Amino acid sequence: SAAILGLSERVNAGLPDGHLANTDAARMHVVAHLRRLRPRTVILQYTEGRHPDHRIGSELARDACFLSGLQNYPGGERFRPGKVCYAISFREDNVKPTFVVDITEQFDRKIEAVMAFGSQFDGVTQAGELHPTGQPLVELIATQNAHYGSLIRRRYAEPFWTPETMAVDDVVTMGVGSL
Repeated sequence: SAAILGLSERVNAGLPDGHLANTDAARMHVVAHLRRLRPRTVILQYTEGRHPDHRIGSELARDACFLSGLQNYPGGERFRPGKVCYAISFREDNVKPTFVVDITEQFDRKIEAVMAFGSQFDGVTQAGELHPTGQPLVELIATQNAHYGSLIRRRYAEPFWTPETMAVDDVVTMGVGSL
């Protein structure tokens, strides 16, 4: 998946699957990764979710992003990412995206990267939702990304949420017409 996406580095923090906790030790571990990798933007799972690891992991990583910018927090030279965004794909509740990103040109590569995790996704007909449609995962991803794409008049888009209000530099150049 990392090679398909052209990543320069992929890191697994090695935290326990199914037993994730937002502890001081876990935060220090994630802070060390943040300070070494120095990402400008961090994309997290949405703040709520059925799987405890997703919810706790999101909280843990957000806390680590803040702590990594503190001068007196242990574990290396301070660094704080400039932006934390939350991915909201596969949400069943009505979370309105703050923004969506056109992924039309990258959609096939996204599917290829997801399917590189065959042991987790081959034959899957749901993606965390309570009421699965019975669609193969690839079709479900296409359906959802097509929906978000339709919101910005593109074929496919990926939804994100941020707690901050987003600034617009020029209302005349905003991409989607209102009427």
